[in-house]
Amino acid sequence: MGRIESTPTEGLSYDPNDPRYWNRAELQKEIVRVYDICLGCRLCFNLCPSFPALFEAADTKDGDVLALTRQEQQRVVDLCYGCKLCEVKCPYTPALGHEFQLDFPQLMLRARAVKVREQGGPAMREKLLGNPDRLGKIGTLTPKLANWANRTSFHRVLLEKMLGIHRDKRLPDFAGETFEKWIGKRGVHQPLGEAAAKVALFYTCFVNYNNTAPGKAAIEVLEKNSCAIACPKQNCCGMPALDGGDIEFAKKEAAANIESLLPLVRDGYKVAAINPTCSLTMRLEYPRLLGTEQARELSGAVVDTHELLFELKRGDKFNRDFRSTPGAIAYHIPCHLKTQSIGFRSRDLMRLIPETTITSVEACCSHDGTWAMKKEFFALSMKWGGKVFAGMRDAEAQIMSTDCPLAAVQIEQATGTHPIHPIEVLARAYRVDGFPKALTSLPGKPQPGEGIES
Repeated sequence: MGRIESTPTEGLSYDPNDPRYWNRAELQKEIVRVYDICLGCRLCFNLCPSFPALFEAADTKDGDVLALTRQEQQRVVDLCYGCKLCEVKCPYTPALGHEFQLDFPQLMLRARAVKVREQGGPAMREKLLGNPDRLGKIGTLTPKLANWANRTSFHRVLLEKMLGIHRDKRLPDFAGETFEKWIGKRGVHQPLGEAAAKVALFYTCFVNYNNTAPGKAAIEVLEKNSCAIACPKQNCCGMPALDGGDIEFAKKEAAANIESLLPLVRDGYKVAAINPTCSLTMRLEYPRLLGTEQARELSGAVVDTHELLFELKRGDKFNRDFRSTPGAIAYHIPCHLKTQSIGFRSRDLMRLIPETTITSVEACCSHDGTWAMKKEFFALSMKWGGKVFAGMRDAEAQIMSTDCPLAAVQIEQATGTHPIHPIEVLARAYRVDGFPKALTSLPGKPQPGEGIES
């Protein structure tokens, strides 16, 4: 067994604009180095299927990472679904300033991207799933027909055989009316006086084409909190393309969003994303993808919607005029929210609703973009999401909630209950008929424990 140095090789690169990033030999040096460090550490053994696959394969070779076959190395890459929890847990990351400069999720993304380029581009399934705007535009042309087809066994068998999308995987419905059309007809109610905040809502492709309820709730809550609101032109954040290793298309998606959003940012707007994956992508991936000052400028203005609302609460500008209460909530904390290290602001704001208790469930649901949809990974996704499913069930709450729309789909598949977005919880609590139980305490009156922060 040869000696493997833990410090970075000359092949270290997490920057797709660096020629080394695309060099297979340079990539291979980093794969061997990082796999060897992870094998010696094993801190992430229970986070996702990638690490057990690595450890089991290496253990059959007496811990010799150099003896792993290309197929065994690639299996580790294929099983990584980009939850990024290992980045949160890892003590060797660039974010911590460690000399190893280990970023496992970025290495996996690089390995997929290099493989896709070597193959001449993404396969048909990855090309399809990597462009949710195109899928959404097709599906919302005849949403009833599309939704019927996605629930029909014959069609799902064909879909599995032709594209490798598992026949039993619950797929998101298409909306009868897109959010873009709805907001175009309704408009927004701007504050009469000085705005508490200027907000450019990044409502996301999922809200636009699949589930418009969180977007409508976000408008309602932001209006209730005297925010100046803009709903600019936008497309997918690009993360689905990144998941499929299609760096070039992800760059195009990023560049289009920057062009649309940056004028608002320069006018003092914060870009508030409803989906944590989108805020993570714009915040952390855009500067790396494009390497431009414009990307960094946009990145600095991106927030999670509840992060923005929590800042209003800190400034005593948050509207606490709640009229009904959800009671007990089982709240799933998305991985991509944890990765941003902003605290659990959705939970903290829901705690402000009087007579509300929250059980937090901290684990990955293992949907993670399009990974759980794929024929070869669906069963694994349900297995690895088991801790979340059990935690949500065991809470025995009146309401299930999560910020992640695909986690909601996954949890509904396992439990039969559809979790709603925390912004929907807030919007409904502002209405006297939002929940069955009207509030008995005075609106706006501080409740015991409401000031807990993290």
